[in-house]
Amino acid sequence: MTLLTFRFAPSPNGELHLGHAYSALLNQKLATAAGGRLLLRMEDIDTARCTPQYEAGMLADLKWLGLVWDEPVRRQSQHFAEYAAVLDRLIREELVYPAFMSRGEIRAFITDSEARGRDWPRDPDGVPLYPPADKALPAKERKRRIAGNAPFAWRLDVDAAMARVGKHLAWTEFVDETLTETRPVEARPQDWGDVIVARRDVPTSYHLAVVTDDALQGVSHVVRGQDLFSATGVQRLLQELLGLPQPAYFHHRLILGPDGRKLSKSLKDTGLAALRDAGASPGDIRRMVGL
Repeated sequence: MTLLTFRFAPSPNGELHLGHAYSALLNQKLATAAGGRLLLRMEDIDTARCTPQYEAGMLADLKWLGLVWDEPVRRQSQHFAEYAAVLDRLIREELVYPAFMSRGEIRAFITDSEARGRDWPRDPDGVPLYPPADKALPAKERKRRIAGNAPFAWRLDVDAAMARVGKHLAWTEFVDETLTETRPVEARPQDWGDVIVARRDVPTSYHLAVVTDDALQGVSHVVRGQDLFSATGVQRLLQELLGLPQPAYFHHRLILGPDGRKLSKSLKDTGLAALRDAGASPGDIRRMVGL
């Protein structure tokens, strides 16, 4: 019998808050109920913003909450060679291309297009899709720019990727915290346009790293926030392209602040360390998040 595997995967670029506590504790609850295991992963590919100090704070908060996970902790920053190998495969199969436009050039391109009466498409987060100009560059010009150290990012050619897959994509989504009932969800990676899968100096992105890690770690159930629901479509496409196993998913409710917005590390919302310093107990945290 295959051991069910869950994971909690924060980015150590700030302090954990109540939303993280809910996600971590829910993953532990579900893993325990299933007789499975819980993994802890540090998604620290952003080496400028992710620090050992933040990671140490997260580990202290999670241990205080009573979280128990299987060792070792996987740190993405220690596995760039594995991601680079996956990226090389996508490059060889011509499913990605170097994208050279700066943010200013993207804005100018879109402004010009909209001035001529064309509404520019946007992704589910409201960000304008990447313009198609770089995808049409000849191979010789791409090589010339790369050789000249022009900054660029590797973007997934979503049209080519969907054509390669040659079928409609879906994923299995659990409908509530009991993980007893599922429904199929249509994956719409095309809604995101040509997403970044790696940068010149970092051979991966969130999407590429997370599908690689979930496969290598044998993750069977991905339990994470509703804010990542639409992004799952991109990850399903990458899983299909790379021949990776598909986990089951549950995108849980978000813990909101008093003003109704999602909690944020950058805004110091309801940090666990601050709550602990104010006298809160792990039991208090569980009650505050509805567990």
